[in-house]
Parts: sequence; structure tokens; C-alpha cells
Amino acid sequence: MIQIGKSHTLKASRKTPQGIYLEDETGDSVLLPNAYVPKTLHLGDDMNVFVYLDQEERPVATPHKPLLELGRFSALKVSNITSFGAFFEWGPVKELLVPHDLQAKPIKDEGDKHVVHLMFDDASQRLVGTTKIPAYLLPAPKEEYTPGKTVSALLYSQGDLGYKAVVDQKYDGMIYHSDLFKPVSIGQTLEVFVQKVRPDGKLDLAIEKFGYQKVVSSTDKLLHALKSNDGYLPLHDKSPAEDIYEALKMSKKVFKKAVGALYKKRQIKLEKNGIRLVG
Repeated sequence: MIQIGKSHTLKASRKTPQGIYLEDETGDSVLLPNAYVPKTLHLGDDMNVFVYLDQEERPVATPHKPLLELGRFSALKVSNITSFGAFFEWGPVKELLVPHDLQAKPIKDEGDKHVVHLMFDDASQRLVGTTKIPAYLLPAPKEEYTPGKTVSALLYSQGDLGYKAVVDQKYDGMIYHSDLFKPVSIGQTLEVFVQKVRPDGKLDLAIEKFGYQKVVSSTDKLLHALKSNDGYLPLHDKSPAEDIYEALKMSKKVFKKAVGALYKKRQIKLEKNGIRLVG
């Protein structure tokens, strides 16, 4: 079955004055308008296309890929604010409408970026977007999302505790402000690590590895940096977090743990304005 709002690989089955009809294995077909028919396409050839509704709400195919497909989430830019709602830059011929009743908060400014979920509205029989992201996220399976697992996190909202994120295009996650050591923004996608799955299935996330594995990798990184800088780094526990991250690409919290681990092993000594390699 050919689904509106998704990409499909279809076979060119018949030619008409309006274009070429593309068909799936079940015999379901959709029109590829003449404007989109490549000169190299012949009947019997396969073609990957995106299926959407044209200006007259008819299903059509296009080779142009959108920024967002059905059931997925992506950061899109507001192109126009109207009495119907907010329109977003999307990719295909039409812009994507996020109606007022599907906005988590009123969208007021053109040019702003919001994370949008693409859905099919049964009432209007149209593709629409929504910024009510949590309603379309699932509880994460605890057996699959074990501590330390690397995941993709799309930041969709900022609150008092931290940034909420869409994890792997399915699950709800949080990166706490206390774990952030560099600027981030809504719509940004980060590679992060699972800390734990909460009882409600939401994920606590961290930008860095944690526990013993993180300390080991951070001490190795710190030792390498010391050896590369004649055994001395002008960094200490009072250094700004930004300076530490710029030099070592680690948070101040992790830096202090790594320094503690190396000091305990007597591999470094602490000086007034920095740390020095012993031996």
C-alpha cells in the first residue's frame, strides 16, 4: 500500500498525458506528474519518490525529498503566520501547516525553528504538522536502552530542569542543565548517552559517558593532553568550564574527576595555576 507522507520505491507502470503512474507490488499506484518525470525513466524502471497531496488534495509523487516524513520528527523553520496557523518550510511544493490547535504554544514569529511531528489528520484527510511532541512519543524499553547506550537526541523543548529530546525518533528524553557544559539550542541533534530509563519510560541522558568507563577515557585524554603540552596544562578546579571544554572537550565535572584519579595514582601534581605531569 502506498502511504501518503512517506517515501516509496515504485515501478513505472503506464504513461498518460498527465505523467507516469508508479505502482507498488500490490498494484496500488500514484501519478508522477510530467514536471517530475526524468528523461531517463522508462516503463518498468524503479524510482524512489515521496508521496504527498497536491494543491487539489490529490496524491502525487515527487522525486524531491522533504525535510520530514510521516510519523517522524524534525526541526523546521516557520515561513508564514496566518489565521489558519503557522506554515513551515518543508521541502515539497507545498508548505506544511501546523494548525493552532496542534501547537504546543502559540507560534508567533516567522524564521523561528520548532521541532515538528508529521501526522495524517483523519478529519481533514490532509498531512499536517504538530508541535505537541510528547503526545507522539513512546515509553523506552528498559531492556534495550541500557546505561551507556549511544542514542540520537533531537532537542524539542527547554524547561527549568533541562532540555527535552526526541530520542531515536521514538522516545522521550531529558538532558539536565547540570549535565550541560556547552551551549545547545532547540532543533539541535546530539549524540548522547543513556543514563537510565525512568519508571515512566522516559530517558535520562548525558552528553558524556559516565561512571568508571568515562573516568578511564577522560584520564587517558588528560594524560595525552599533558604529554602534548610539555607535561603542563594551565587548568585547575577554578578554571571556567568553557576553558576546560575548549582545551579538552570535556565538562568541568569530568575534568575534576579525571584530575582526582590521576592525582591519586601520583601521575600528576597540582600547582597554583595548573597541573603538571610527574616524571
